[in-house]
Amino acid sequence: MIAELVSQISTHEAPAQALLAQTFVGPEVNWFALSPMLTLLAGALGMMLVGALTPTWSKGLYALVAAVTAGTAGALAMVQWDDITDNGPTTLVGGAIAFDTLAMFLTITICIGVLLVSMLTDSFLRGTPNEGPEIYALYLVAAIGGIVMVSANDLIVLFLGLETLSLALYVLAASNRRSLASAESGIKYFVLGGFASAFFLYGIALLYGAAGTTNITEMVATFQSGVDLDNPNALALAGLALLIVGLGFKVAAAPFHVWTPDVYQGAPSPVTALMASVGKAAAFAAMLRVLVTALPFFRDDWRPVIWVLALLSLLVGSFLAVVQTDVKRMLAYSSVTHAGFLLVGVEAAGHTAGELDPGDGMPSVALYLMLYSVLVIGMIGVVTVVSRAAGNRDGDSSLDSFKGLAKRRPALALGFTVLLLAGAGVPVTSGFIAKFGVIQAAVEVESYALAIIAMVAAVVAAFMYLRIMVNMWLSPPEDGAVEADAAGTGISIDLSSGLAIAAAVAFTLFVGVFPSWLIDAAETVNVIAR
Repeated sequence: MIAELVSQISTHEAPAQALLAQTFVGPEVNWFALSPMLTLLAGALGMMLVGALTPTWSKGLYALVAAVTAGTAGALAMVQWDDITDNGPTTLVGGAIAFDTLAMFLTITICIGVLLVSMLTDSFLRGTPNEGPEIYALYLVAAIGGIVMVSANDLIVLFLGLETLSLALYVLAASNRRSLASAESGIKYFVLGGFASAFFLYGIALLYGAAGTTNITEMVATFQSGVDLDNPNALALAGLALLIVGLGFKVAAAPFHVWTPDVYQGAPSPVTALMASVGKAAAFAAMLRVLVTALPFFRDDWRPVIWVLALLSLLVGSFLAVVQTDVKRMLAYSSVTHAGFLLVGVEAAGHTAGELDPGDGMPSVALYLMLYSVLVIGMIGVVTVVSRAAGNRDGDSSLDSFKGLAKRRPALALGFTVLLLAGAGVPVTSGFIAKFGVIQAAVEVESYALAIIAMVAAVVAAFMYLRIMVNMWLSPPEDGAVEADAAGTGISIDLSSGLAIAAAVAFTLFVGVFPSWLIDAAETVNVIAR
């Protein structure tokens, strides 16, 4: 009897399945438009496959392949940029991917970040059990996840990109098998990141219940015709609140920043650079897509929350950074402060979200993300070099290890000083351009209180950078440090790390002196694909 019932059900289902197969038409795919992601995917898979089938590659070849792959993807994104400026933005893969200048600008940022971090990683891994293609392949996978996030036009696609990026970073944070601190940072990041992802996914579910779709274009159309200011949509507001919690963790905004100091300090230094650059750029792009692009009609609800998060991040990050004695923890709290500055730009974008003239909020955030990514990679690159010195092989990045650096390695100290001054927002550096941009955006929308708080926080944070400079230039070197350098057992700067740090310093100064070309490019990100 059961067999006959199953047979009847199968008989009835067969025509329906055949009809569905005949009527289903998949989305058209513009493969060339997806070429940056496909290039990174090919590089990651190729490195893993070839690396597994061949003997250990020559020194530096793993990093070279990863850097060339990221550079190629970035060059393709520039080609796509020209296509978008000529033909206008659009959507890809059935409306799931946004093909616009915001996506390309941040794709270029992510590719630059992976390129520089790959160069830093070579000497860090050399002679360790982790020397091989796996770490570099994870870098490329993280970049793919970040690009999916910056390009997502659907909340489900955004979540997939978020998880791809996060899973790669979890593994990378715990990748130093010789260090218990690395394992601890990976566990902390994984557990807290899992909670944040759960909040984010539940928020998506509630928004789907309110809008009936997860596609951002369709969601805007639904809320545009259905928002009732007198009777707020409780389901949508609850989903919005949960999304802000999840995104607040990913961008390391206070009070969701508690994972940042321990994870930044415990993770391998190049991985810390990747989290601070690629991870932050992708997370803030997701915040812009969700809040400014998908939910502009709720801006009066989410903008005050972003205001408070910006305030807390600026104050907590700047004041706690001053009292730290480990440089990586200083930079971790500094990243919280920088998240506060970025949130100032997001809050400014909220004033004009959904309007014909979107203002300077989004361009200031996009510009800040690119400038900060290069800046922080250069900073952590110097920390990586110093922590590899004799006696610091386990990754000691204490403030004392920078004593007398100017006498030991004058060029390195000078480059680090430029980067620290940029982090403090001193004029003629890229840091000044970045901070001036977000503060100017806040002033233009009359968010004066937040702009003043941001300027005060910049002054407080400058004291932290000054502490490092005083140790480098005015404190005497530790006993035996100069002799160790002369003997070749102290601080040594390999070619790839030196090139990465030099490129970061040169970019910092060049943009500080000639910023107009990059500012003009950032101003185009207001044209969003619909």
